[in-house]
Parts: sequence; structure tokens; C-alpha cells
Amino acid sequence: MAQAVIAEGRFAQAFPSFGPERRGAPVQAFIRISDKQIRIRADVTEPDIVIVLDPGLLTIVNVTAGLKKGGLVVVNSKSLDAIPREIRDNYRVACIDANVVAKEVLGVPIVNTTMLGAFIKASGVIALEALSEPINHRFGKLAEKNFNAMKRAYDETQVKEPANA
Repeated sequence: MAQAVIAEGRFAQAFPSFGPERRGAPVQAFIRISDKQIRIRADVTEPDIVIVLDPGLLTIVNVTAGLKKGGLVVVNSKSLDAIPREIRDNYRVACIDANVVAKEVLGVPIVNTTMLGAFIKASGVIALEALSEPINHRFGKLAEKNFNAMKRAYDETQVKEPANA
């Protein structure tokens, strides 16, 4: 995502946040995107958008902590109804069953690029096609499958406005 944004002439900063986590533990990663140079190097504490790759986190982590009013939550979920009402009522929500898409298109339940498609559909931050070159560079022979998973997620993502807007 950051590479695609930079290729468009904008600015981006992407970084993971790892502690002493064990395999399978919740982790965070961040991206800042701006039309202006980014000078801040601190953690993101008030995001505009949160992407949840594992729907199990919805019941064990406050995924909306710090999320700005009017923020967007993109969730790997079978349906909008499976997302807690508190989130659906207070935030713009997008969902896609990324596990199914990834298994059917990639042959494995790895949802990273699939969730990028949902993120792009819900946020409009960049055109889907802008990720073609970064995905080709990152995935080589597997690029086409990953792009197809991202495109299918883009096409199938459902977006809902908050009830308490």
C-alpha cells in the first residue's frame, strides 16, 4: 500500500508494532498516508481506519480504541450482522469474508492482500490498479492470484454507514 501511494506522488509511512508476542498473538501494523511530507515518527494512537484481519479479535481486543469519530472499521467477517452492534452503530463498517476469498482464489487462508481490496473499496484512498506493480514486485509468480483475491474482495465488500451518525 505504501509503495503504491508513494508511486502516485503522495507520502506514506508504514511500520509494524511488535512486542514479545508469540505466534498467533494479536499484533498491530500502521500506515500513514498524506499529500504532505510526514514528519511524525510516533505510534498511531488515533487512527482514521482500523482493519481487523481476524474476526476473533472483536471479542478480545478493543479494536476501536482511539478510532476517530466517523472512523472506518474494515473487518474480515462472514456478515455485517456478525460484527458487534456497538461497532456497527458507531462507525462506518466494511466487511468481507476474506477467509473464503483467500481459500478459493489463493488456495490458502492468508487474508492480507484480500483485506487490501476491502480497505480500498471502503476508503477510496487509492485506485485498486495502483497496487498492481507493488503486488507484482512483492509476490512474483503468485502476483496474479493475489491481485485477483484483492479484486474479488473489492467487488464483494459490503459497506454500512453507522446507525448513530
